[in-house]
Amino acid sequence: MESRESIDLDLSRYLLILKRWWLPGTAIFAATVMLSAIATQFMRPSYEAEGKLLFRIPSFKVVGSNLLPTNNEGGDAGDLKSLLATQNPINTQIEVISSPSLLQRTIDKLGLKDQEGKSIEVDQLRKAVILKIVNGTDVLRISYTSRDPEQAAAVVNTIMSLYLENDILTNRSEAAATRQFMAKQLPKTQEAVNNAEVALRIFKQKHQIADLSEETKSAVATIGNLDNEMNTVKAQLDEVNAQTNELRQKVELNSQEAIAVSALSQSPAVQGVLTQLQDTDRQLAVERSRFLDDNPVVINLEAKKASLQSLLQQQVGQTVGNQTQIPQRLLQIGDLRQNLIQSFLQSEVQRFGLAKRLSSLSNSRFAYEQRVKIIPQLAQNQRELERKVEVAESTYQTLLKKVQELQLVENTNTASSRIIAPALVPNKPVTGKKIIILLLGVMFGLFLATTTVLFLSMRDRSLKTLKEVRDVFRYTLLGIIPLSVKKIRRDSNVEPKIAVRDTPYSLTSEMYRMIQANLKFLSSDKVLKTIVVTSAVPKEGKSTVSANLAAAIAQLGRKVLLIDADMRVPSQHHLWQLTNAVGLSEVLVGQAEFDVTVSKVMDNLDVLTAGVRPPNPLALLDSKRMASLIENFSSQHNYDFVIIDAPPLLLAADALTLSQMTDGILLVARPGVIDSNSANAAQEMLERSNYNVLGLVVNGIIDKNESSSYLYHEHEYFKPTKLAKEFQGLAKK
Repeated sequence: MESRESIDLDLSRYLLILKRWWLPGTAIFAATVMLSAIATQFMRPSYEAEGKLLFRIPSFKVVGSNLLPTNNEGGDAGDLKSLLATQNPINTQIEVISSPSLLQRTIDKLGLKDQEGKSIEVDQLRKAVILKIVNGTDVLRISYTSRDPEQAAAVVNTIMSLYLENDILTNRSEAAATRQFMAKQLPKTQEAVNNAEVALRIFKQKHQIADLSEETKSAVATIGNLDNEMNTVKAQLDEVNAQTNELRQKVELNSQEAIAVSALSQSPAVQGVLTQLQDTDRQLAVERSRFLDDNPVVINLEAKKASLQSLLQQQVGQTVGNQTQIPQRLLQIGDLRQNLIQSFLQSEVQRFGLAKRLSSLSNSRFAYEQRVKIIPQLAQNQRELERKVEVAESTYQTLLKKVQELQLVENTNTASSRIIAPALVPNKPVTGKKIIILLLGVMFGLFLATTTVLFLSMRDRSLKTLKEVRDVFRYTLLGIIPLSVKKIRRDSNVEPKIAVRDTPYSLTSEMYRMIQANLKFLSSDKVLKTIVVTSAVPKEGKSTVSANLAAAIAQLGRKVLLIDADMRVPSQHHLWQLTNAVGLSEVLVGQAEFDVTVSKVMDNLDVLTAGVRPPNPLALLDSKRMASLIENFSSQHNYDFVIIDAPPLLLAADALTLSQMTDGILLVARPGVIDSNSANAAQEMLERSNYNVLGLVVNGIIDKNESSSYLYHEHEYFKPTKLAKEFQGLAKK
């Protein structure tokens, strides 16, 4: 993410671009706005007429074969209904109003013509008619602009009238079509009602349903009663079982045997035969005691006994059946045993009756329980069938009601909207187009002005700020020199040349002193004694920087020699107001001695001017004589510091040649003078040959043109006092 600082710098850069080129941008903007204002004076007046339609809920709204609810069916009065939740229903009516058929009818009715006398096109009329919904209402504003005010009003009124007429015809035709469709659906709907009722009746008959809710309550109560009765019967059955078991143990017979014994004991035939058999047994016992077994009397009695036994078995079989075998000892029982058997049989009968009753009660309870379990499902099925009946009846009633309503709608002339504000003939022309043209002129003027400023800034390749200069050269910044606009004296028109000498208490003087301090501490292992001051291109102030730097070092008590080595365009003699008749060129060719040509301009400061321009300055500078002079300046003439003012790098090789004889190059650059191409070329030249560049001095800084203020506290800190002014005057004298 881009930092806040970089954004601020970019904004400042754009503001600086606008500040540089504001004059052409302002001129183009003003010219564009003026032309747009002039163009509005030649426009023919236009008149706008408007009318308003209020939409309301129609008597019915057809959607396919279905009807949306009307006012009396729960709809909100005064609001149109839309098919989509996010759609305003008036938008649909806008599409109807702007339909080609309705607009074509308007054109034909009014005979609308264009400027050539031809009938206008539908698209042309659609673009001219403006349809807008009034915010927060169900009102539609219809406006039309024309050069003829009467035509503007006629178009709006005709469109509204044709729309209302079309809406009425559409409603009536839709009502007729819908009524016919619904009339065909009525028999089907009635049949559906009958089918649903029949299905409900069959269901109730099949499952024996009267009232399921009451049946549920009754079944639950019945189950409770059955549970109580079953508990009572179970208790009685337990008591009878205990009694029956006790009697069974006493009679030592089961129920079948007890019944048989009881029946035989009460049978006269069996008891008669049994009596005869018993008598025969007694006679046989008597006769055997008297006779032997082969005696005819014994034999006859044996035969009679066998006959009686056979008859007894026959009577027993007839009484109780041949399947039941009863011992002969049980064929004749006493009254006690007979009473016990009777009690046992009665107890068995009572037990059997209680068991049957318990089983019957259990079956009844199970039946009720099963019924209760299926009642919810039956209730659900019954509700579904009842809902089908209700839906069928509701649909039938709705269709029947709608058919009756649609019969009324077919004969009505009610539209879904009405005119609340007919279009009046306008009496004042529209001024909106002029304002729009002026706004377009302003916008176009801003666009052209911005484009011009950007184009000029792109064509201008000069480096405008300190940051741009530093970004290109990438050398150590030794100091910045502000652009000085102060006068030497209030009554003088001469601009100061040597700021360190003429205005020693100014910010400019302090900047030069800062440069000499930075040079002093630039290298800790080697003391700088000889430097070459140059620039990339002319007019960057290298000579002024050389002179002021020499003066600043001399004011510190060090003996300084300033040499003007720019023999093509010398400047030091102008700055120090010296003669240039004899100078460096004469010393190098042996026509003059150094001691004669050098001039003392300040305490500890001597200046050697360039002298007369030779045919080939580089030949003189790139000579052994020049190298020996530079070596002798410190040893023979006792100069502590030598500053050589050399020509620009890109115009002559003098500075590069001299740099080989000195400690290094001090590069001067001035924003607004040097361009990016020249700066890059100088940078490549210095880096390619590995010249010793001591640092960079940026001259002529205008603080208001910089993106960051470097001299914000200048006026506050360097405001001269009265004592300083008096001392400055004495120093000049």
